[in-house]
Amino acid sequence: MEMHEIKRLIFGGENEYVEFKRKINHPEKVIREVIAFANAGGGHLFVGVDDDCSIVGCKHADEEDYILQKAIRELCRPQIEFDFEEFPLTEKRSLLHYYIHPGERKPYYAFEKKSHRYGKAFVRVKDRSIQASPEIRKILKFNNAPQDVHFQYGTNEKLLFNYLNDNEHVTVQEFRELSGLDYKAASSTMVQMVLANTLKIIPREKEDWFIAVDNFS
Repeated sequence: MEMHEIKRLIFGGENEYVEFKRKINHPEKVIREVIAFANAGGGHLFVGVDDDCSIVGCKHADEEDYILQKAIRELCRPQIEFDFEEFPLTEKRSLLHYYIHPGERKPYYAFEKKSHRYGKAFVRVKDRSIQASPEIRKILKFNNAPQDVHFQYGTNEKLLFNYLNDNEHVTVQEFRELSGLDYKAASSTMVQMVLANTLKIIPREKEDWFIAVDNFS
């Protein structure tokens, strides 16, 4: 990318597709952004930028890049595809830019240590990366190989849509209490309805929200 394009992205501030880091102090935390971008539509990670959009650059750019690329290789699974560019600002400072490609093997997971067996998936919500719920992970995995999904419009589904006629959103726990289903069954039902495009899921830190798709009738 040209520098003027880079500045345009940076001066637009952090958002769903853009993240700033002044430096790589904790690579195991920075890769959460990398994972979130891969689990969504991709994104731009800049190292050497303050939260106020000031481009300050990295004093030890080679070291910062080595640390981050090592973390991406070792702490992200499956392997993340990305492009890297370095933009010299002065003789001593450079801006680092990583474009994270949208993943083709979702969901992607971040691991705190290379030896750990289990990781955590993250998704991007506005300018933040939050941990993906089990429902989000199932939807990401299914969307790797999309196919037609149908669900049976029964008593529980009718209860759910009647509830959404009077409320803007519903959680799995609320649907469980409404229907009398156990949590696993309630979750599975709502995931199927998202995949059938009758519900939309809104990722949140505590509990995801599910809303009715506008064109459902």
